[in-house]
Amino acid sequence: MTRNLLLPVILSCYLITVGCAAVVTGAAAGAGAYTYMNGELSRFYQAPFDTTNQACTATLQKLKIAITEEASDGINATIKAKRTDGTPVTVNTEMVEPRITKVSVRSGMVGIWDKNVSELIHASIAQRLQK
Repeated sequence: MTRNLLLPVILSCYLITVGCAAVVTGAAAGAGAYTYMNGELSRFYQAPFDTTNQACTATLQKLKIAITEEASDGINATIKAKRTDGTPVTVNTEMVEPRITKVSVRSGMVGIWDKNVSELIHASIAQRLQK
């Protein structure tokens, strides 16, 4: 009898967890919350993938951060760049939903990450997406 109850309980827990993840992602996108992990500052934007990528490119150009490499497959994109002092900057974008895009910015080298520059880049991206 216990075995017969185990499957519905596990299935229910799974469905509840999956539903919560979608709600959490949507809430994070709406609130503009940041996460900072291993030198990468990430934020969700309520904007289509292509629009967000254009904002990222324009932001780097405005901040005079030279783009050295760009790659995109339509769902994920990576922009590699260098600041005027030679410090590397990497911007990764990921389509989460058609109108929600995750942007992760890393400025600096391993162990010498510059969170302030990453925050500045995110602030400029957010400003461009509000226009």
